[in-house]
Amino acid sequence: MHYSSRSTSRPRSGAAHKRPFRSNNKRSQKALDSRLFINAATAPAEQIVYESKHQFSDFALNNQIQSTLAHIGLTTPTPIQDQTIAAALEGRDVLGLANTGTGKTAAFLLPTIEKISKTRDLNSVLILAPTRELAQQIDEEFRRFTAGQRLFSTLVVGGANIQRQIKQIQRGPNVIIGTPGRIRDLINRRVLRLQNVSTFILDEADRMCDMGFVRDIREIGSEMPSEKQTLCFSATMTRDVQTIVEEFMNDPVRVSVVQSSSNEHIEQDIIHAGDKIDKLDKLIELLTKDDFEKVIVFGETKFGVQRLADALSKDGLPAVAIHGNKSQAQRERALKSFKTGAVSILVATDVAARGLDIPNVSHVINFDPPQVYEDYVHRIGRTGRAGKAGKALTFVPHPR
Repeated sequence: MHYSSRSTSRPRSGAAHKRPFRSNNKRSQKALDSRLFINAATAPAEQIVYESKHQFSDFALNNQIQSTLAHIGLTTPTPIQDQTIAAALEGRDVLGLANTGTGKTAAFLLPTIEKISKTRDLNSVLILAPTRELAQQIDEEFRRFTAGQRLFSTLVVGGANIQRQIKQIQRGPNVIIGTPGRIRDLINRRVLRLQNVSTFILDEADRMCDMGFVRDIREIGSEMPSEKQTLCFSATMTRDVQTIVEEFMNDPVRVSVVQSSSNEHIEQDIIHAGDKIDKLDKLIELLTKDDFEKVIVFGETKFGVQRLADALSKDGLPAVAIHGNKSQAQRERALKSFKTGAVSILVATDVAARGLDIPNVSHVINFDPPQVYEDYVHRIGRTGRAGKAGKALTFVPHPR
């Protein structure tokens, strides 16, 4: 299906994603070449079926955890779980390289829950995540895996009532899950003390570094005992992640199950549009098509994203928005309604481009094109997950 006229200099299929791009984490002042957003999907290469060495029942997890896993229906570990849980249960430091959506949350939560189920120590586990949404997902998984065990977690993230979080910390949870900025804020307020931390977990460490949290992580880490178990999970092994590994980890077990992130299997195309009215009209036309079942629309600014979601809703296409001006509770409600299918359109800034595992997204639409190619890759990676087909469309101005 063609959505726009094409340049005769269109690159070969599959070439777009291979173009080198360097940003040094700085916003480009020049618009990206629209040819980067065109790529005919290729069928995923036949995957070698991974044969797990373990079943969950083989791991030294207590009977309550085993019962919960059986009830949930988890029997066979994913590759990252299969290769890291046993080492973590032995108390080893673990560096796990894995893509989002590969089960890494359970890979670090299950051995941690087993550990604290024996000690019942308070404030003994600190989990850092780059975004509020990912921290929330980790907290939800913790509560799911600890059903009936009377183990408690506290979620501390920006955008939520800090006084309530302070009260929850003062009650003495077993596990604290949060974003680096809010954790550091609570340390500076002398509310949070980390001298009892025996397990330190960093999830999506590369993303935290990309977001400028390296200094925060170091300062948070300096508040903890030197003798502790550290579990670090990341999609890529960047220089900053390597620094964290060298500073905080002791002879870690290194496991990599990273799959190609080239997005070759995602059909990518552009849509030429004129002014704002033309763009909106074309977006509405797309969203009314039957195959646009579950769609994430990316915009550049918080104001623009909210305005677009409101405009779509008024036009009979119910949409929810997530952006930095939303409170944590509002963001949680919006994501829940999108995940459960109550609404089929999520309009978001790049805050949603990493860390969220939302199944069955049929399309990603870049209503505002990203400014750097890395953001494009993260955005469109929300579709075509778990071996399924996905489509990405990017609005660009009409050629002059």
